[in-house]
Amino acid sequence: MGGPVKVAVCGALGRMGQRVVQAVLSRPDLVVSGVIEYPGHPRIGQNIGPLLGQTALDLTLAGSLGEGAAGADLYIDFTSVESSLAYLEEAAEINLAAVVGTTGFSPAQEAGIRAFGRKIPVLWAPNMSTGVNVLYQIAVAMARMLGPDFDLEIVEAHHRLKKDAPSGTAVKLYRALAEARGLDPAAALVSGREGLVGRRTDREIGVLALRGGDIVGDHSVYFCGPGERLELTHRAGSRDTFAQGAVRAAAWLAGKPAGFYGLEDTLAV
Repeated sequence: MGGPVKVAVCGALGRMGQRVVQAVLSRPDLVVSGVIEYPGHPRIGQNIGPLLGQTALDLTLAGSLGEGAAGADLYIDFTSVESSLAYLEEAAEINLAAVVGTTGFSPAQEAGIRAFGRKIPVLWAPNMSTGVNVLYQIAVAMARMLGPDFDLEIVEAHHRLKKDAPSGTAVKLYRALAEARGLDPAAALVSGREGLVGRRTDREIGVLALRGGDIVGDHSVYFCGPGERLELTHRAGSRDTFAQGAVRAAAWLAGKPAGFYGLEDTLAV
């Protein structure tokens, strides 16, 4: 593609949206071409530059994807389940590529996101951290190498305001490990243990969610074997990590054909 990639940002005044705008501005190969919030937002029609402390940024906040993403090559979305699905519907109609970092989708909704890949380029990841997506691959490799003698357990921790549990990252990690072990993801999940539950079986993976304070996001996989234990951990220190991963994904997705992609597709292997 000639010139910088034109990026529209949905939820531009949200906690993640503001970081995404800043992350796009930090890259010479990308440019913010549009900023979008939900219809009826009190700032619709205002210049977003002063709102973000960027006086040189002269963009009017739009109340729809069609308006805010006019002329864009793609958009980045960290909003809500309902908003993200609505944006994808509109993006498919106007042939606009999408980078989606929203979490909390049901399995049926995830299948719907994948289906949009038949019409437009869609990159969705429940965690936009580059490091976490490396962790997925390392964890799967370790599970296969260590074999069934090592029990697998996942612990994730997030801030007290997070609404979904387990996190989308933990769910994706669990599914990948279940597949690596040849387990049925619908049957192997154990999300809590209390009382006389009996001995642990070889066909389960525990996933424990912790919530408190302002933890950005921690994910650990425990490989517990006879006489030894390995621990694989990723800790996010700032939400900027996710914003930077999303804009990296956007730069990679620009110009790609219609299809469903994950952040793992962007990694150099």
